[in-house]
Amino acid sequence: MKLIIAIVNNDDSAVVASALTKEKFIVTKLSTTGGFLMVGNTTFLIGADEKDVSVVKEIINKYSKTRTHATTSTGSFGLGILQDQLAGDVQVNVGGATVFVLSVDSMDKY
Repeated sequence: MKLIIAIVNNDDSAVVASALTKEKFIVTKLSTTGGFLMVGNTTFLIGADEKDVSVVKEIINKYSKTRTHATTSTGSFGLGILQDQLAGDVQVNVGGATVFVLSVDSMDKY
């Protein structure tokens, strides 16, 4: 048994969830925030048999699109003296998905 944790951009979360449930995967959806832009994400928790992991990953990959977003660089965390040099508009890739696959010793559903 595997636990798949998939962090997906909010723009893609509805279609990813729909595609996963259409294929009969049970999905728990969590609202999360993170990344450089501190934008909303959706984190999916998916329990799957080891043989189904590649199918889940293919679905997530198919429906999680990467896009470019223009933002003003105002964050200074970790930039030090480079902050002034990096001020202005910055093109950032957003979207896509980050997927973790963990082994699960047991799963009980009550």
